[in-house]
Amino acid sequence: MAFSLLAHEVSDLCLGKPALRSLSVSATVGEALSALKTSEDSFISVWSCDHSAKNIEDECRCVGKICMVDVVCFLCKGENLLSPSSALKSLVSDLLPTTQSLVTHVEPHSSLVEAIDLIVQGAQNLVVPIRSSMSNSSRRKLHQKPQIGLTTMHKGCEYCWLTQEDVVRYLLSSIGLFSPVAALPIGTLGIIDADVLVIDYHSPASSSLPAILRSLRDQTSVAVVDENGALIGEISPFTLACCDETVAAAIATLSSGDLMAYIDCGGPPEEIVRMVKTRLKQRNLEGMLEEFALVSSSTSSLSSSSSDEESSPSPKTALSRPGKYSRSSSYSARLVRRAEAIVCHPGSSLVAVMIQAIAHRVNYVWVIEDDCCLAGIVTFSSMLKIFREHLQSMA
Repeated sequence: MAFSLLAHEVSDLCLGKPALRSLSVSATVGEALSALKTSEDSFISVWSCDHSAKNIEDECRCVGKICMVDVVCFLCKGENLLSPSSALKSLVSDLLPTTQSLVTHVEPHSSLVEAIDLIVQGAQNLVVPIRSSMSNSSRRKLHQKPQIGLTTMHKGCEYCWLTQEDVVRYLLSSIGLFSPVAALPIGTLGIIDADVLVIDYHSPASSSLPAILRSLRDQTSVAVVDENGALIGEISPFTLACCDETVAAAIATLSSGDLMAYIDCGGPPEEIVRMVKTRLKQRNLEGMLEEFALVSSSTSSLSSSSSDEESSPSPKTALSRPGKYSRSSSYSARLVRRAEAIVCHPGSSLVAVMIQAIAHRVNYVWVIEDDCCLAGIVTFSSMLKIFREHLQSMA
């Protein structure tokens, strides 16, 4: 059975995966924002090819991915807070990390072990070709009609991508092969990382921006603690990705504790919304205030009509207020979590923590002591290192 698992290929994990919807690297941040608002996925892939260009022989590769958190953090920069409309005219390439690419192309026949190695080395998404059936004539026809929005076809081929969660889920189906390692406590396995991103409950949320960006790159989160180091909650990129762009105003004006309440799945309390508006006005952030007021009024008009909850939103409505607080059909399909942190203990078994993370659709679980003080974090990447070592021993 061990040899059976070692013989599995990346294509085995791609069954039923949808084709990637993507943007060109030459698109603007505003176009990326519109695409995110109408997409059922939290992330959109960014490609080097321009489908509106006449030259279709250029290399076509996925060079990164973006989500709403990238847009929000970009809008939180000082000059962009003053003029959000100007910031949206920037190129989407400004949102991509300049150091390490988070996506890697692999062939369908690549082995499962090779996929795990790439993830352990830092890849978050593995881009895999799933179809190459477009004829040259169809390809020319595609380029006769420039497409500004999303596309799934790249030089006649469609792609999907595999995430860390996909690989962990796949291994979970064969967890018996990893006995007795899977049943050992995570504290014994040495996979608890004490180097965590932490912010104080009362500190300005804006001071957490570098940590939010790093947690997005690492697929973790920012822990919110009290003065004694006890874990209160988290500011998670996963939760922020379900908000709209005006959460940038909340990050710029609120404390970390108030931001947790703002992004909670029940929607921001009215008093916190008023607080954001007041502070934007005090700081002379007219551009952000105008944007925030426009979207907030849209939210109020939507929530005041109970009939809207049963009816399908018009395209205009879906674009004006997408996010987890809206009636947007594209976002309502997404899983939305509270700002409450998912936790385990050093004595929890590896398989229990795996199941816990998968059930909550996160790539990490916080580890706390009996007194609720934060001990560290366990990630899918650290779990995969353990499985990779076990597979190597089986070979």
